[in-house]
Amino acid sequence: MLSVFDQGPPPPCPAPFNMAAHVLSRAGDHPDKTALSVLGRTQARHWSYAEVEAAVRGIATGLLDRGLTPGDIVLLRLGNTPEFPLAYLGAIAAGLVPVPSSAQLTELETAAIIAELVPALVLHQPGVPCPDHPARLDVSALGAMHHLPPAPYHMGDPNRPGYIVYTSGTSGKPRAVLHAHRAIWARQMMMQGWYGLTGQDRLLHAGAFNWTYTLGTGVMDPWTMGATALIPEPGTEPAALPALLAFHEATIFAAAPGVYRKMLMSGNSIDFPRLRHGLAAGEKLSPSLRSMWETATATPVFEAYGMSECSTFISACPDHPARDGALGQPQRGRRIAILGDAGPVPKGTQGVIAVHRDDPGLMLEYLGAPEETQARFQGEWFLTGDQGVMAADDQIHYLGRADDMMNAGGYRVSPLEVEQALAHCPGIEAVGVTDIQVKDDVRIIAAFYTGSAPIPVATLQAFAARTLARYKQPREYVYLQDLPTGPNGKLLRRALKTLAPDVTHG
Repeated sequence: MLSVFDQGPPPPCPAPFNMAAHVLSRAGDHPDKTALSVLGRTQARHWSYAEVEAAVRGIATGLLDRGLTPGDIVLLRLGNTPEFPLAYLGAIAAGLVPVPSSAQLTELETAAIIAELVPALVLHQPGVPCPDHPARLDVSALGAMHHLPPAPYHMGDPNRPGYIVYTSGTSGKPRAVLHAHRAIWARQMMMQGWYGLTGQDRLLHAGAFNWTYTLGTGVMDPWTMGATALIPEPGTEPAALPALLAFHEATIFAAAPGVYRKMLMSGNSIDFPRLRHGLAAGEKLSPSLRSMWETATATPVFEAYGMSECSTFISACPDHPARDGALGQPQRGRRIAILGDAGPVPKGTQGVIAVHRDDPGLMLEYLGAPEETQARFQGEWFLTGDQGVMAADDQIHYLGRADDMMNAGGYRVSPLEVEQALAHCPGIEAVGVTDIQVKDDVRIIAAFYTGSAPIPVATLQAFAARTLARYKQPREYVYLQDLPTGPNGKLLRRALKTLAPDVTHG
């Protein structure tokens, strides 16, 4: 049998449609129920569904009152604050196209995004790097918008542009990924296919508001189901999470694998009386970490696989746990294949993981890059670039990245982007970058360089801090006489891993 999963399409997205209206469709059923709690060590701040919807639709009014019109792009340069999801949904409610961006991006990186997108508005929080812009609005203005009359949801074609996210690709240049409003409709396949989420759940996500993993899994999806989203306040360390999970009676926990590891290593009590299971995404979950968590908590953890171009579509879940080291299986309603050069390969054969072009969660395009967009397709299939094997029972085993994309702390980073930045550092003649494993569940970015003499690490770190977001900065620098190359002079990036020092990072 061929490696194709197809059990029928999902229900079609209704039209007209608005993504924010879909997320908040349960607000009218229980306006007084807690939609969001931001958890501190000694107290929590709570927002009801009525308060959340009023803030979202009030922000929509405020943005439209500033002269913005549906289709305009709004860049979010906000930190880890509840205003992030409120502003994001407020823009979508008004028919605007928000662009969430990492607060770790430097001013130079942000300037490149602004030049590419030409946003009509930049929402900015002081302290987050951002160049001057004629339409830059301070985040403090959003508070007053919460109380404005509610704007009607801007309804329309579910295939129209809804939001933009940035991802790094093999070209080394971050790419703008344009998604349609219907992308949120596709996430209903995750509710049982990964989460096992109901309206009675209390889902605690360990990430920051301005991380897209948190924005989707931690906030929007619980709201879509009428559940309660629990988010730790900024600065909360993993060691403090066990107490928060227990005290606030979380039923589902979501985090990147590294957070699970730090929680287990903290030595704090692991006793979650209401927890049913955990969710892991962002990077590969190792079998040893999974075993440690399940032994310590007596609860399973379900892993998921997705990407910026198409959010989670392969996952384990309570109804279908992963077996034999697999990631899980495609969610019902998805059409997934493992491809070779001539199309789907036989089951049990390695190939590229691919998503059907009609998947409602698949991006519209790489903005302004039709050739790059088309290059990602093989006939009717979108190529993820990652290798996998589909077993006879449709479970998919992940075999790693087909390209050289790095994964450090849950962020996918192009080595070419880091190399291009470091190549301008005085004293570096040639540079190669890869990620290396320093612990069972930890990978870091390492830079290998040549030059007339070794450069002080502090100098390299300072240069990287000026030109790259924190998560893109190497944690290890290695001086070499020559970089490993093949007969044609091309860098043998994989060979760099064998030249890495024996390092262990906590």
